[in-house]
Amino acid sequence: MSVVTVQLGQCGNQVGRELFDVMCSDAQDAGRKTHSTAGWERFFRQTTQGDLEARAVLIDMEPKVINHSMSRAAKSGRWRYGEMSHFSQKQGSGNNWANGYCVHGPGHRDAVEELVRREVEHCDMLAGFIPMMSVAGGTGSGVGTFVTQCLRDIYPSAFVLNHLTWPYGTGEVIVQNYNSVLTLAHLYQLSDAILVHENDIVHRICSQLLKIKQISFSDINRVIAHQLGGVLQPALTPDSCGAYSRNPLGELVDALACHPEYKLLSVSTIPQMASSSIAFSTFSWPALLKHLRQMLISNTKMEEGIDWQVRPPPASAGRTRTLTPGSFNTSLANLLILRGKDVYSAETGGFGDSAIYTSWLPPDEAFSLWKSPVPFNKYEKSATLVSNSQALLRPLDDMVRKAWNMFASRAYIHQYVKFGISEEDFLDSFTSLEQVISSYTQLQC
Repeated sequence: MSVVTVQLGQCGNQVGRELFDVMCSDAQDAGRKTHSTAGWERFFRQTTQGDLEARAVLIDMEPKVINHSMSRAAKSGRWRYGEMSHFSQKQGSGNNWANGYCVHGPGHRDAVEELVRREVEHCDMLAGFIPMMSVAGGTGSGVGTFVTQCLRDIYPSAFVLNHLTWPYGTGEVIVQNYNSVLTLAHLYQLSDAILVHENDIVHRICSQLLKIKQISFSDINRVIAHQLGGVLQPALTPDSCGAYSRNPLGELVDALACHPEYKLLSVSTIPQMASSSIAFSTFSWPALLKHLRQMLISNTKMEEGIDWQVRPPPASAGRTRTLTPGSFNTSLANLLILRGKDVYSAETGGFGDSAIYTSWLPPDEAFSLWKSPVPFNKYEKSATLVSNSQALLRPLDDMVRKAWNMFASRAYIHQYVKFGISEEDFLDSFTSLEQVISSYTQLQC
């Protein structure tokens, strides 16, 4: 089954291009015919000339980033975007969610829906969509939310996995918290699951693990693409009977988003290091999985700086809410994906420990394991953990608090009202996200 990626705004288009580059490079390694074919069918189509074209639609209200992404893809010589798979205008959304959602989205709905329809028609069977966007700006967040709504309306049976890039906490855009609140509140009603990458965490990975001195957005995007590739490349599931999964989005949603109140997913990957160091490093499954489990329960997104003092609470101990560093991270569900050498000998029992999970879901329903004997992206052994847990509770709470403080002082509200978003719309969004915060807090009960 095929997946159509919808790249929205500057961030969505840049991350999307890096993702296709990672997946194409990984699939083209020698000796992987079955694995490569499964990956290509999922995310690429073959033209009559034998070229690989990404199953993607590119959308931005300004043409520069789309033109650059299409040019870079074509110059790679390995894959490209379809010549008629993009839509852009001459004027952006001005970092205003309301402008994107209420003006640009509806104004260009027919053109965008036609692009998506043509892409879907190239699929023998449609698994679903991955809209990719930032929550900080106007086009990615506002137009992205509107397009997600259209996808849900037109393709109600298709799975929708939104990928969101969370802005730096120090601020990229003055109204980024408004845009984030409005985006998340609406997507929570539309998406089957929402996969989040935080720029602050990815920046630290670039600095501390990859040893990059001058970190660019390209570096950030490559790390995100690597982690996404670890999730989306073909793997064997318990129900796949030795064949690579046919419905990646459906099986991922089924494994992780079993309850409509809980849709926020985070990703951790191990190992991560500078490419020049990989050839001189050795990895063992016991060490990798020990570190990854501790990263999960201590809510640490990389190997460096793991808090080894955090332990699951005893079964008899009550769990109370805390948003402070060093606290135990309770999970609703986890999906562990192992790739590489000796993958079938890896012992993963520690991830099925009932102490990791909320008390109202049995561990055998909360933990899922996928495997592939094919190494990923030059790593002999690698593990990716997709977690529906309290990992995003603190940044979500901080974002809602900052947005509310601005709203209470009526800062910049008029910039949204003039495009059609009322104060009641803001209040509804705050109420929706407060419920999300409450639900994730109750995982500890």
